[in-house]
Amino acid sequence: MDLALTHPSGWLKRRVVVPLFLVSAIACSCRAQETLLEPVSPVVVTHRSVPLPPKADEATLWVALADYLGHGTRTNHSAPLLTLSSAGNEPLRLRDGSGTEVAEGGTIRLSWRLASLAAPIEVARKIAGPFASFESAERIAVRWRDRDVHARVAHPGEWEVWVPFDAVPLEGVPMRPLNRTLKTEIKAVLEGPTGGRTLQGPLIVEAPSGLLWQGGVLRGPFRLQPDAYGSWTLLEQVPLERYLEGVVPHEIGAGSPTAALQAQAVLARTWALANSHRFAIDGYHLCSDTQCQVYSDPRQASPAVREAILATSGQVLAWKGEPIQAWYHASNGGVMAGGEEAWAMEPLPYIRARVDGSEVWRSGVSLPLETVSEVSALLSEGDGAYGTNHPRFRWTRSYGAAEIAQALRAAGHRDGVPRAIKVEERGASGRVIALKVEMTDQDESVMLRLDAIRRTLRRLPSTLFVIEPQGAGRWRFEGGGFGHGVGLSQAGAIDLAARGWSFERILRYYYPDTTLTKVQPSATSLPSQAP
Repeated sequence: MDLALTHPSGWLKRRVVVPLFLVSAIACSCRAQETLLEPVSPVVVTHRSVPLPPKADEATLWVALADYLGHGTRTNHSAPLLTLSSAGNEPLRLRDGSGTEVAEGGTIRLSWRLASLAAPIEVARKIAGPFASFESAERIAVRWRDRDVHARVAHPGEWEVWVPFDAVPLEGVPMRPLNRTLKTEIKAVLEGPTGGRTLQGPLIVEAPSGLLWQGGVLRGPFRLQPDAYGSWTLLEQVPLERYLEGVVPHEIGAGSPTAALQAQAVLARTWALANSHRFAIDGYHLCSDTQCQVYSDPRQASPAVREAILATSGQVLAWKGEPIQAWYHASNGGVMAGGEEAWAMEPLPYIRARVDGSEVWRSGVSLPLETVSEVSALLSEGDGAYGTNHPRFRWTRSYGAAEIAQALRAAGHRDGVPRAIKVEERGASGRVIALKVEMTDQDESVMLRLDAIRRTLRRLPSTLFVIEPQGAGRWRFEGGGFGHGVGLSQAGAIDLAARGWSFERILRYYYPDTTLTKVQPSATSLPSQAP
């Protein structure tokens, strides 16, 4: 007889065989006391258990400020200390996992120690990746979920997909196994004048005067909690509308025209809600760097930014009643990309390749751009395209064989000397979606696809380019745009706003077939009225 045991998280299962004689004894209740149970092996899980964050809504997001804290701690060695400082006269207050206040002061210092677990944890999983982005990892995870496999996207350094050890492989997706017995955990230690005190997490940090952080001030409250990899994360519990104050000026620039700021506010709000599952495995919603949306001191938001957030308060872009994948970027070089040109995904009706510019510009460019000559012709022009003032609307980069070889090694490819670089496939917008690097004295080549191209060759502003050999072992990339090219071009939005377009018209233009809908923010989530 097979009984399925379900892990408390609700998604890990293990098959346990119960002997038939035991089933019979239980069923008839006769002599059950005399039946000896066989030893049960420990439950095997895919990773350290971390509680899920609360459902993201208009009220609060959990945003990571620092991750992998404590990583590298050894028996007699602590990873770098975490120092937290109050931004004003009122002290910080630190509470442990039981809610007890354990420290109060203008500065709190935490170190790390390695402690033995009460009981070992058996971990076993199959790993797919690394992937160049969350988007590509999530597409693979979705394929497994469609087969009722519990797949989780993780970010232990690079994006990966973790599945149970017995998961059936996906065609074309390499996997590697991991089996490990975890016997220790990293714990936070409160440093004091007479020594350290080991704390039980998660920890809550209250900062009535704000927390000094990376040259700015954040209001909090803050949490310090373990992640799925054995390290810790410092995060802020920030209301959504206040979060936008810390995002909009850093993503599009506080001096942008009003309509462009309003469009960015709607997109940043939409993106945050649609992507709030990005770090679920680690118990929070979003990060604060370019893997998510750049977030820092909300006080630095200008009056114009605050007015744009208030004018669009609670508004998101939706398709079929759900927040869209509100991708945006700096510049598209005059032509928008479909999502399938950036990531391994199915096409979306509101994200597709289109020429971005005036009627004159659109009439001069015909999609798809399939040949080198067609892409070169696009890159040689620009009059009539939207957003031509961006500094990387057109660009040139040069790569040598040694630099490419180093980049390939850093990305996990084997050593070799590149002798040729060829575009194997382009998307409808002319962007390169498959780049072949042929090696000297090797039969096999390295194929870079989609977002792995820029993840590997990091000096390339975009994948809209042509390649020109410059003699042995050197190539010149001539390209246009900055970013993945999917969705709104910030340079284009600034251009259109300066032409008098409203934010609604800008959003309809870049995301056709979507609708603006309202998510009513709570009173505490409204942005502040002054710096």
